Amino acid sequence: MKILSAEQIRAADAYTIENEPIASIDLMERASQACEVWIKKYVDRKTHIHVFCGKGNNGGDGLAITRLLHEEGYRVNCHIIHFIEFGSKDFNTNKERLYKNGIEWNDIHKLEDIPILGTNDLIIDAIFGSGLNRPAEGIASEVIKAMNASGVMILSIDIPSGMYCDDNSANLGNSIVKATHTLTFQVPKLALLLPENSEYSSQWHLLDIGLDKQFISEQATNNLYTTKEYVLALIGSREKFSHKGSHGHVFLVSGTKGKMGATILSARACLRSGVGLLTVHSPNCGYEILQESVPEAMVDLNVGDEHLKGSCKVEKRTVGIGPGIGTNEETAKFLEQLLDQCRSPIVIDADALNLLSSHLEFLSKVPENSILTPHPGEFKGLVGAFQNDTDKLKMLRSFCADHKVIMVLKGAHTAICEPSGIIHFNSTGNPGMATGGSGDVLTGIITGLLAQGQAPINAAILGVYIHGLSGDLAVKETGERSLVAGDLVQHIAHAYLELERS
Repeated sequence: MKILSAEQIRAADAYTIENEPIASIDLMERASQACEVWIKKYVDRKTHIHVFCGKGNNGGDGLAITRLLHEEGYRVNCHIIHFIEFGSKDFNTNKERLYKNGIEWNDIHKLEDIPILGTNDLIIDAIFGSGLNRPAEGIASEVIKAMNASGVMILSIDIPSGMYCDDNSANLGNSIVKATHTLTFQVPKLALLLPENSEYSSQWHLLDIGLDKQFISEQATNNLYTTKEYVLALIGSREKFSHKGSHGHVFLVSGTKGKMGATILSARACLRSGVGLLTVHSPNCGYEILQESVPEAMVDLNVGDEHLKGSCKVEKRTVGIGPGIGTNEETAKFLEQLLDQCRSPIVIDADALNLLSSHLEFLSKVPENSILTPHPGEFKGLVGAFQNDTDKLKMLRSFCADHKVIMVLKGAHTAICEPSGIIHFNSTGNPGMATGGSGDVLTGIITGLLAQGQAPINAAILGVYIHGLSGDLAVKETGERSLVAGDLVQHIAHAYLELERS
């Protein structure tokens, strides 16, 4: 799914209005009805709702939602914030509809006009939309601050008011609504996917308002959002006469004394990904526990007793390296000789990334289209410090282009960057997955998919999606606080089953 800029969204609105054809006021009504459906599904009718409206088209949405909820019997109060003199055409039309239906509103000109809210009330934020390009000021800013200070649940329409749709980095610290939920229209907004904006939108939900899909599909963008439909097209099915050799052979290079748990998690995840054969290359200290814990895997012992050193033979196997290998200088030399052998894309994670950071000259040895899977700290080690999320994405694109690699920058909405600069933001996963070993599981899944013949970018996209979906299924049983990495491994099969049933 394409992530569009504010300008592209405006163009999609205009194209839909002209070519459906549909009047702009009717498109606004359609968007408001989509919000009404969501609210009716999730908001109790006894809830006292306060709709705060600006005087632009986002405010027009708010007025229409007020009318629709009033017709459904909700207790709803509308508050119009007069930060500009004149309202938009469609705002004024919806204001007239309120008047004709006998629905009153409260005018807010100054701080004293802001209503006192009850603890269990709901705020609907319809002050500013996705086209905002300057900080909220004056009475609008004061209302936003009062809303945030109220402690009341906030539902934002399209985007939290005060937030810039495309690049909010320079706007942080200004008056922005801290929404509990956001109902965003038609396409995801880039700002909603970035960590620095997390306090402004805990959860967001995508509503289809019927913008022209052909027009949207033709828009150029280097930001994409991974959907279930996209992932389903990647999975494929197994052939009846296939055998273990048909599904790839992974050479997982992992482990050091005290960190063999990372190897076990990664190996188990690799097997669950569907790979046909798995060989684990580890120090001697890992032999017994690997044979006992992962009987399906073959073990190839390194000459090192407690850490990797010397050399190994990669042969025609798909390499995944990094979980728990440590950063011993002998292991760095081992990594260099392994890279010298590799001609096909490999997966690099964890301590292997840390070794690359301390030996940047190794980067030239990494095969094209290899998949690097850093968390933010490991990413900084590779590229240096960044100022904000906008800067981070620029550095991500630059690194992938310069080194011709794919990078999986882990986090909420994990960002998967191609050498071309296209970034795929993931749609699965939850905060419970922020736990030790989660990344080791991801390495196993991605390496397994790569071995099974998935193109490197598809292995990364599919692997991240399945990893997140496994977490979403597991968290239903464990809750976020008690989720551990082993739970992810146990739910990989369930994730596949859910996708295959679709």
